[in-house]
Amino acid sequence: MMKWMLPVAAALALGLTGCSVYREATSPMPSTNVRWQRVATSADRDRMRDWRKAWDEALPLARKADARAVAAEPLLFDPDRALPDAALPQGNYRCRTFKLGGRGTAMRDFTAYPWFDCRVADEGEVKSLHKITGSQRPTGLIFPDEATRQVFLGTLVLGDETAPLRYGLDADRDMIGYVERIAAKRWRLVFPKPRFESVLDVVELVPTP
Repeated sequence: MMKWMLPVAAALALGLTGCSVYREATSPMPSTNVRWQRVATSADRDRMRDWRKAWDEALPLARKADARAVAAEPLLFDPDRALPDAALPQGNYRCRTFKLGGRGTAMRDFTAYPWFDCRVADEGEVKSLHKITGSQRPTGLIFPDEATRQVFLGTLVLGDETAPLRYGLDADRDMIGYVERIAAKRWRLVFPKPRFESVLDVVELVPTP
């Protein structure tokens, strides 16, 4: 169950030290029966509001870096591709990440990563999404929004960490993105202006047979 990921900001007590900080950061938290706008930080609401600007900045850079790779995935890299019934069904998925528009001297303007394992679980009023493998593992909750879009709020788990920080505790770990269905059994999770490496991340999700 992933309901513990989302914060009630007032519950964060200042001045905690040592192990108590870790327990506070990863302790169970209720309340998923709210709209995502009431849970998201102001910085993340701004990122979601500017999703189109992120595409407009990132896509030309990606095309310039690797036009053939971008052209090979016309549905995945079409900002306006969004079909009804966006909700991700519960189950296991193959996922792969594309980073568009490099940020920092070490990143290219188009980077494609190999497939990895993801899981979507039913948490009642929302669903949870976890990347299971890899050194950078987004994990969080998916909130209903529109017929063609749902909203992901979560945090980034790094390395050998065994539990995610609570959303809202560390702005550098906070993640916001949106889920769209782009084909019969094909979805994408788009992260506009992630904190590191890229202008836009696109994660493709395909159910595991």
